[in-house]
Amino acid sequence: MSKRGFTTTILHSDRARPVEHGAFHKPVHNSAAFGFADARDLVRVFQGEQPGFVYGRQGTPTSVALEEKITQMEQGFQTIVCGSGMAAISTTLFALLRGGDHFVSSAHLFGNTTSLFETFADLGIAVSFVDTTEAAHVEAALRPETRLVFVETIANPCTQVADLAGIGELCRQRGIIYMVDNTVTSPCLFRPRDVGASLVVNSLTKYIGGHGNAMGGAVTDTGLFDWSRYPNISELYRKGGPKTWGAAQIRKKGLRDAGPTLSPETSHHLAVGSETLALRMNRICANAQALAELLEAHPKVAKVHYPGLAAHPQHARAQSLFSGNSGILSFELADGVDCFEVLGKLEIVISSTNLGDNRTLAILVAPTIYFELGPARRAELGIAESLVRVSVGIEDTEDLLADFRQALGG
Repeated sequence: MSKRGFTTTILHSDRARPVEHGAFHKPVHNSAAFGFADARDLVRVFQGEQPGFVYGRQGTPTSVALEEKITQMEQGFQTIVCGSGMAAISTTLFALLRGGDHFVSSAHLFGNTTSLFETFADLGIAVSFVDTTEAAHVEAALRPETRLVFVETIANPCTQVADLAGIGELCRQRGIIYMVDNTVTSPCLFRPRDVGASLVVNSLTKYIGGHGNAMGGAVTDTGLFDWSRYPNISELYRKGGPKTWGAAQIRKKGLRDAGPTLSPETSHHLAVGSETLALRMNRICANAQALAELLEAHPKVAKVHYPGLAAHPQHARAQSLFSGNSGILSFELADGVDCFEVLGKLEIVISSTNLGDNRTLAILVAPTIYFELGPARRAELGIAESLVRVSVGIEDTEDLLADFRQALGG
């Protein structure tokens, strides 16, 4: 059969291998441990000489089925799933970096990711935060001990679009791991492998799961990075071809040792949710574009941040890279407009911190997800005190627009 489309592939991925009793979905395997008739097989699995399952902390048949779906979505080589998106990031860095190493990160990051990276700095792994909308800024920050560059595709919450292709080429030339957080775009709208990403992170809690009922994260090795050139791979995991070494170390030194396991039940929820990703994203992108245009024209809104708008600084880049502009936008209210009053008048839109839900969610950024950074750091990052982030859902478009019109008073 000819190459199948995105949704068809994900919808039928479980059935690519025989599923118990002809089930459409991989069943939930709740066992914490797995037995072997031959003790020699147990040893072989422990030592990585043959595939299999020994203990649920390192994966179950249910979580592996989800990993295979994500790998197909990202057209990668191998995926490791974790208990959250933050767990996927921290597990990967924990497994691959050592004291004295340095990495470069986008300054325009999800607040918790910034906090995590600052914690790594406290532990002796230096980080430089730079404006990644230009690859030259990343290049200027590189050091001999730089091991990794980290960016988000579309920054949360101000929607800056990194110079993804330029940074990818830079990392390829220098032999540096290029780690891209694809959460805001999702593999439906963009595949970081196309710009040379070594590792791709997705918070499965967001668009891939989609229903706000399960938390999870994933890191996908795209197969592009030459792990034989990476000095931090332990001799224990230098078995077989170098292509497997990075994922093996993340799974063993990260998932196994740190223990951010994704449960079988949650894996099942996320796998089922992923089947409708493309359908949901089409509606979400259309709703977000309509809402961004409404807000841009409203007299009580001072500024709108959304890559689908022509005024966005990286609008042309977003159109060339992504098949849609995603559902995250943010806006600043005009002077004298009470943010809490506007948010309080919204009837459909929910005040909540999550994103990627089927429901539209809104949050005042400065006193919540960016509160710990303080006013000076927020100002440095361009986070206005009146900035409201909106995660657009799949509601009927006119209902959503009408809700914002009445809340804004016109």
